[in-house]
Amino acid sequence: MKKFIYISLISCLTLASSCKKYLDQVPNDRLTLEETFANRASAEKFLANVYNNIPDEFGQRNPGGNKNAGLWTGGSDEADFVWGFVQSNSMNIGSWDANTGFVGDFWNNYYRGIRSASFFMANVDKVSNDMSPELKVQYKAEARALRAMYYFYIMRLFGPVILLGETVTPPDAPAEEIQLPRNSFDECVTYVTTELDKAAADLPLVAVNDDSYGRITKGIALAFKAQTLLLAASPLYNGNSDLSNLKNTDGKQLVSQSVDVNKWKKAADVYKAFITQFVPGTYSLFRKNDAAGNYDPYLSCRDLFLNDWNSEVIFARVQSSIGSRQYELTPYHNGKNSDSRGSGGLGATQNQVDAFFTANGRSIDDSQSGYVNSGFATVATKYTKVGIYNQWVNREPRFYVNITYNGSTWLNTANGDITTELYNNGNSGKATGGGDYTTTGYIVRKAMGLGKWAIDNRTNILYRLANVYLDYAEALNEAEPGNTDILKYLNLIRERAGIPQYDGTGNLPVPAGQAEMREAIRKERRVELAFENVRYFDTRRWKIAEVTDNGPIYGLNITSNLPGFLNVVPFENRVFTKKHYLWPIPSKDVNVDKLLIQNPGW
Repeated sequence: MKKFIYISLISCLTLASSCKKYLDQVPNDRLTLEETFANRASAEKFLANVYNNIPDEFGQRNPGGNKNAGLWTGGSDEADFVWGFVQSNSMNIGSWDANTGFVGDFWNNYYRGIRSASFFMANVDKVSNDMSPELKVQYKAEARALRAMYYFYIMRLFGPVILLGETVTPPDAPAEEIQLPRNSFDECVTYVTTELDKAAADLPLVAVNDDSYGRITKGIALAFKAQTLLLAASPLYNGNSDLSNLKNTDGKQLVSQSVDVNKWKKAADVYKAFITQFVPGTYSLFRKNDAAGNYDPYLSCRDLFLNDWNSEVIFARVQSSIGSRQYELTPYHNGKNSDSRGSGGLGATQNQVDAFFTANGRSIDDSQSGYVNSGFATVATKYTKVGIYNQWVNREPRFYVNITYNGSTWLNTANGDITTELYNNGNSGKATGGGDYTTTGYIVRKAMGLGKWAIDNRTNILYRLANVYLDYAEALNEAEPGNTDILKYLNLIRERAGIPQYDGTGNLPVPAGQAEMREAIRKERRVELAFENVRYFDTRRWKIAEVTDNGPIYGLNITSNLPGFLNVVPFENRVFTKKHYLWPIPSKDVNVDKLLIQNPGW
């Protein structure tokens, strides 16, 4: 059994303190820190606490907190949580601001991680001779990469941020000495990418042994470099006139006002270099055969999330809230064994359900897709039984990996086959489940295991090779439309998914021109990366969230039984305006730092 890097929660080894501001860099208890760096064991625990800021994205019922869980799944047009206390529900109706708890959590947590990483780098050489010089170099590189990664995480929420650099500000320094303005977004990008290059030079190519799974590697650092450049090239930060008034008090422009196509090329070049260096020797798309030895796209797309540290995984969190996530994915299943009885509280929207292709690789609104929007199946298929609503029949394999729909068979068959019933009085319907049901008539299924839901020993994949391929295709299409690599890497994703590739033969025509290819890439991202905390950020960096995340969001009529249950109805009217593209900086920090200007609209 593999062992993972230990993530300590011992408070005396953190730089956290309720009375500290985010710019404080040295704890008051200097003696404790001297003792911490007196030996290898305590220094490694300190570094483990720096790692602890890696987000636990399976814990999104409780965003922010001390695990940096996001609001990205329920806060996008992909899904919805049933419980009112889940903060993505507040975000969806515009009920949040600069004083909201999760806003401060992300800002403070990531800056705390940045400070901790800097402090570790400055002190690890004090460790006695039970830590080799080579290991100190590696640990410094890990801390440097983590620091840059945490900057990336706050940049994609707040935009241009404050770069703290290497200096250490005493906690008792006068307020005027810690007055710092925001750096421009381009400056932030240059800093982060430069730091990741420095870190990569001293990081191992892969985990050196089973005990090191979860540690930062060269591939992780360079993947974050590429993601940072992709963010910088995107419309939100590349010539966005909506942010023309985002300036420091001295008039410094924080977001470039001219579109620079070369930013897309920089991103594409880094992705290409990543693929050249790491594929297939280090990473490859996960593939799995069925019992007969034949390639199976369904098993491939499903089990890549169930097999820890498979060939596709670039970055993952080793300690995650997998049990609580699986409780959300497991339907209520009234009267069934507790191993298969959960809440079904994370519902997939009709918007997302409709995004999946049909079995012939076409969108459902394509006249040649074969999509049938009424009636029930009279014959069984590989993935569906007789009697299933035709809208869910003959869809692509990823649909069945991602979505639990009414009449589907549950994954855990240890206690016999269970048919999930999501209509009002069904075994997992609203009237039956009480407070535990899906608000949309569908339940998210992706990353659900095949056994009991209450487990705690699976990793949370945060970035994988499929992301790299789709990121590269997007950047290259913007930089060099028509480049043959665009189609190559888009088709690699479709081939693994078991759907026809764009082949130019007329069976599935190649998207014509840059605009059509852009749309094809975006559709593929929406399907391949569904429920992986990508869609939330894609719609924002593309500047389309005012359409996708604003207005009615749809599901099935969960207050009815069949057939009325199958009617598509709006379940929520969401709110997204221009100010929501950037999060507000916490009010308390803007009030303390007079040079720290607030984001527009807040």
